[in-house]
Amino acid sequence: MEPLPELYSIFQGEVAAVTDYGAFIKIPGCRKQGLVHRSHMSSCPVDKPAEMLDVGDKVWVKLIGREVKDDKLKLSLSMKVVHQGTGKDLDPNNVSLEQDERKKRSFRDYTSQKITLEAVLNTVCKKCGCKGHFAKECFMQPGGTKYSLIPEEEEEEGAAAGHEGDKKISQAEESSKKRKK
Repeated sequence: MEPLPELYSIFQGEVAAVTDYGAFIKIPGCRKQGLVHRSHMSSCPVDKPAEMLDVGDKVWVKLIGREVKDDKLKLSLSMKVVHQGTGKDLDPNNVSLEQDERKKRSFRDYTSQKITLEAVLNTVCKKCGCKGHFAKECFMQPGGTKYSLIPEEEEEEGAAAGHEGDKKISQAEESSKKRKK
């Protein structure tokens, strides 16, 4: 068994191969390679890893996972948590890595559930007995709030041009309607 770097250790490796889903990095001191998935190459989305890395490039990586699958050891690496110029750890407490894992685990498929949107208040008016509004906003009783349609802009312009004397009155009505909204 070859000596492998410890989990969450940082080292500089050489790019061995670049694929559509990431890049394989040679781990120094052993014959193993680890995968930097394209989601761990940069904090920005990477669509084509070949545009970012070439075979033979030296990159700083952090070992973020070990998994034995089908009697093979698979190593996961990350470039986005390591400063590529100095090799400094940008996530020393592994907070960003834990958040990424939480996002993967908490995903659920909600497509089969129906969403119902309702704009009715869960209340009953004391004046009229109808559901969905308060007594002070009751439009069924005298003295309640009155609702009316707002005139179109073209109608307002035509009325303002034809009746210049009524201009002050229409502006006062318009401002009162806006307040009632």
